[in-house]
Amino acid sequence: MRSWTPAVHELLRHLERVGFAGAPRVVGVDSQGREVLTFLEGETLGTRQVWPEWTRTEDALRQVAWWLRDYHKAVAGFVPPPDAAWRGGGRWRPGLIIAHNDASPFNAAWHDGRLTGFFDWDFAGPVSVESDVAWMALSWVPLHSRHVAAAEGFTAFEARPKRLRQFLSAYGWGGDPQVIVNEIQARMTARALAIRRGAAAGDILYTKLLRLGTADDMDRAVRELNDFSAAR
Repeated sequence: MRSWTPAVHELLRHLERVGFAGAPRVVGVDSQGREVLTFLEGETLGTRQVWPEWTRTEDALRQVAWWLRDYHKAVAGFVPPPDAAWRGGGRWRPGLIIAHNDASPFNAAWHDGRLTGFFDWDFAGPVSVESDVAWMALSWVPLHSRHVAAAEGFTAFEARPKRLRQFLSAYGWGGDPQVIVNEIQARMTARALAIRRGAAAGDILYTKLLRLGTADDMDRAVRELNDFSAAR
């Protein structure tokens, strides 16, 4: 249990009330003060550096987009408590949603080729719908820096504009794809800054991420996306 856990639990309880199946349920807190959630059945990436081939299929891309579309419908009516504290800071206001903010392949569960849902909701917090669509596209198209994507097993860089359009089409995004690219750059710039500030403040996770070069990788991705065209 951390300072943001009560707010996350309120979010998960809302998802349960509206019947959204793609997230764990809150069971409670055990005698040692640890949160207890239900189990999402399926295969996960675990500690594998190179992602399985199925994470890069068009089917997986569509399923993730459908999950995001359904999640946004489910969370649209959620109004957090006024004192809700989120790990990434920020306050909810009308027009924003509470997003997962880390729905990457590392936090997905797949069962018999179907996306069960996403776990690890610690980074949940308020963002715009547009920003959430962008952050999911970053992980799943993927649109990270080339050397990061290649290390994870993705090298079909010429296919990324098409994959972005497929993702947005499955989600139901009717706007300009370049808007999503610009939002990815803005969020990565902000996340890199948060990592550096968190590390300077002594946060264990951010210190580890800084040491691994995560902030530098994000800076590099932002520069590379200056030359990315979703219309190709």
